[in-house]
Amino acid sequence: MRAAVEGLPTPHPLIYQLPAVYLGEDFIQRFLAALDDVLAPVLLTIDNLPAHLDPRTAPEDFLAWMGEWVAVGPVGGRPAGQRRAAVLGAVERHRGRGTRGGLAEAVRLEFGTEAEIEETGATSWSETAHSPLPGPAGAPPRVTVRVRVADPDAAGAERLRRLVAGEVPAHVGYATELLPLADAS
Repeated sequence: MRAAVEGLPTPHPLIYQLPAVYLGEDFIQRFLAALDDVLAPVLLTIDNLPAHLDPRTAPEDFLAWMGEWVAVGPVGGRPAGQRRAAVLGAVERHRGRGTRGGLAEAVRLEFGTEAEIEETGATSWSETAHSPLPGPAGAPPRVTVRVRVADPDAAGAERLRRLVAGEVPAHVGYATELLPLADAS
């Protein structure tokens, strides 16, 4: 993560932490100056810890690390603002994971467009025990996600498939389609 930075001044020189009697000792001054060079990035990181832990202001390498903390997949090829938004909104998005709204949001963030989502599942309630379940009788739950993009080949069908596979519940089958914008009705 943080490494030695050439010429980085230390915010808290070690020589000034010692009693005054040692200030005139050349060896001690040189030894502590070397330690200051090593500790300067650490001390500056600790001094700026709130900024390092905020996705809006964190250094790029910390941002990738924070993404791992909140289960944001690799976001390497995206612009910096989009990577920061992905980490910043991750916890909120996890709340909707496995839902239609959560899937739509994940597709919007990944592809920058709205998805057409068809699903067979439904919910209902009844005061009568053993009421029929919603949806087609005996049909397994299934989701179909269609995304319309300018260039389907460049967008990556496998990328969409992996995204949907990670978002839908494990027992729900799914199908994905990347369609060109020209096919839009």
